[in-house]
Amino acid sequence: MRRHSAVPDTLGVGRPGKVGLLELGFERRGGRTELVRHYQKSPLQIMRPLYFDPHRPDLPVTFLMSTGGGVIQADRLRQDLVFGPGTAAHVTTQAATKVYRMEHDYAVAQTLLTARAGAYVEYLPDPVIPYVESRFYQRTVITADPSATVLASETVLAGRLARGERHAYAVFASDFEVRRPDGGLVALDTVRLEPGGGGVTGPAVLGGHGVMAAFFVVTPLAPAREVADLLHATLADCGLPHGVSVLPQECGAWVRVLGERGQEVSRALSAAWNAVRLRLIGSPAPDLRKT
Repeated sequence: MRRHSAVPDTLGVGRPGKVGLLELGFERRGGRTELVRHYQKSPLQIMRPLYFDPHRPDLPVTFLMSTGGGVIQADRLRQDLVFGPGTAAHVTTQAATKVYRMEHDYAVAQTLLTARAGAYVEYLPDPVIPYVESRFYQRTVITADPSATVLASETVLAGRLARGERHAYAVFASDFEVRRPDGGLVALDTVRLEPGGGGVTGPAVLGGHGVMAAFFVVTPLAPAREVADLLHATLADCGLPHGVSVLPQECGAWVRVLGERGQEVSRALSAAWNAVRLRLIGSPAPDLRKT
């Protein structure tokens, strides 16, 4: 990304509205999980946590939002999400993350999620849509106590597929890390898509598909092989290319899915989420009421 570094002719790095910061802290209070620490700096913000899961009324659902409507050049965004011992929570985005055209510089978004002892956390944001000539780096770091459970996903589209836009972005790069509280690295998944470089439509990349998604299950609540088998069985009839594997150190399992349309991949991820949720905590996935 550094080779795209430049001084924009609009607001530059560090100017008001360009450095977004969101800090959220959740703790167990009075039989349910509550948001006890909250700091936000535009363009990042949240709605207040909502308790509408009929099967888990103790579990808040928090929607992450942006006042800017999307990511633009020279944006530097960071989210610190901390979940205390014994908490249970779901975090998602209000809508897809749109990454707009960039003539100068690039954009960065980092999410640092910490799950302490016995926590159960779901971090399932909507897809990232990189527009024409966008340059975007995304980093997600999951720091999970060995007794904590984290379900997390990330999805990227080839562009505005409904408009026939495919792989017209300049660069999309992503790092997804799983770490332990001592900083030790357990797993690292890297994605580097540069249509003008080595290409992104061949084997071992997107293979001509328009959507790529990954779903990670880090948990001690079930054996890693059992979680992997469950994911494989759940997606066996989805009609989409996918692969399932156990994560390093037997800490869980993950799956990558390819598809042509965002809706079909979203349905596959929702099926995986629901199946894993039923197995781990005995509750089905709630309706998030986004549509």
